[in-house]
Amino acid sequence: MSFASPIALLGLLLVPLAVVGYVWFQRRREAEVAAFVQPALLPNVVDRVPGWRRHLPAAILLVGVAIFLLGFARPHATLSVRSEEATVVIAIDTSRSMGANDIRPTRLAAAQASARRFLAELPKRYRVAVVAFASRAQLVAPPTQNRVFVASALRSLRVGQGTALGDGIATSVKVAVATPPGEKRKAGTPPPPTAVLVLSDGAQDGGSVKLSDAVARARKSKVPVFTALLGTAAGVVQVPHVGGYVERIQVPPNPTALRTVAAQTGGSYFAAPTQDDLRPVYADLKSRLGKTKKDEEITVAFAGAGALFLLVAGALSVVWFRRVP
Repeated sequence: MSFASPIALLGLLLVPLAVVGYVWFQRRREAEVAAFVQPALLPNVVDRVPGWRRHLPAAILLVGVAIFLLGFARPHATLSVRSEEATVVIAIDTSRSMGANDIRPTRLAAAQASARRFLAELPKRYRVAVVAFASRAQLVAPPTQNRVFVASALRSLRVGQGTALGDGIATSVKVAVATPPGEKRKAGTPPPPTAVLVLSDGAQDGGSVKLSDAVARARKSKVPVFTALLGTAAGVVQVPHVGGYVERIQVPPNPTALRTVAAQTGGSYFAAPTQDDLRPVYADLKSRLGKTKKDEEITVAFAGAGALFLLVAGALSVVWFRRVP
């Protein structure tokens, strides 16, 4: 919590002074009573001694005053509020192994279909971008609210070679944090929440950016990377060679790199052997994007709490002693 007018906090010094004054007043009052009535005879004069009830309204009153004084300092707090906009970058592995048909019809087709379903569920104001990576990474669709354009970009993906995972993550992070052309933000205004979703079946294989460097960029930019592992141990791709020979290569998924990336960037890792099992990935991602941190003044809350304490103190005093403290 911070305060826009911290000098007003000096007013809190009045609270301990009020406590000292209250204690002094109570002792003086007891001394005055003792001058007229012997303490031993007091039970014969007074039917019931208020005890702690005498001091409770005053204590509540002082708490209310303290809260009011805090409100004068214009307190600010970082609150979790509903996010009206966000940027999501979907990074899809288009390496040769994504052509395996252990997930029907292929791993890549399953990733495309799942991404389209996710796209349909996102709030319309969220911007979505698509990055494809094989032997290198390329931006297929820049961040946009045009869902038709993004869906078309997803359909255009084709299987290539290699798995430049580091390049894919680095490119996605750069796209996620970039300010859209023509958009200006007020100084001190936090950027909208961002996230990267990587759909892949394996570890780094080629590329110009080391995976550790890509993770470091994501951490520095505070962009969580969610990863979903596609494929099963039965995955096989067929590679044609000259002379009509077709080589069958086993391509089991490799979770190690994806699990590490998610853990080190604050995202989540999911093993998703089928496209239907990707639903928890998207549910987690959307729940995080749905809220953002915002610094807001909460003076009104302090004023309301202070008024409530004053009302309680007054009510107790009226009910118990037929007077206002």
